[in-house]
Amino acid sequence: MPFIILILTTLGGALWWWVRQNPDKAIYAAQDAVTTVRNAPRKLAFRKQTNAHPVEGIDDPRIAVCGLAQAFLELDDLPTAEQRTHLNTLLRTKLRCSAEEAEEMEVLGRWLMAQCQSPDAAVTRLARRLHKIDGDASWDVLQDILTDLVGGTLNTSQVNAISDMKRAFHM
Repeated sequence: MPFIILILTTLGGALWWWVRQNPDKAIYAAQDAVTTVRNAPRKLAFRKQTNAHPVEGIDDPRIAVCGLAQAFLELDDLPTAEQRTHLNTLLRTKLRCSAEEAEEMEVLGRWLMAQCQSPDAAVTRLARRLHKIDGDASWDVLQDILTDLVGGTLNTSQVNAISDMKRAFHM
């Protein structure tokens, strides 16, 4: 028991020292942690289902569109800061959301893509889920966002991803 108290005291002291040395970073870290913890269950609509993939918990089509756009970008190569900024702008304009909502959707989209293990698998799974919760209503918005994001030529992975999306939307 004294050993556990020693460890907790050491951790507490290290945390106190870090907060005293970096108060601005500590405040932002605490705000980010609180916001993430508070919004994640609401945004993902967690359900008590056994063996359910996190993508199956999505009820907001905007999150699925954001995840698909991010996975589509990652099929080409790691997105640049410019591409991420452009995606954020597109989300705010096409999906009509605030800057905070767009940022939350980007974080959740990246996390969902990571849960799918690869961008290819994320495209397939997210496209099926998007069709399931929103039907064909989101196809035009998704197509506009992807067209604006890529702009130029597509590589073979992106062409395959588009055919997977069409298959998921039964087109």
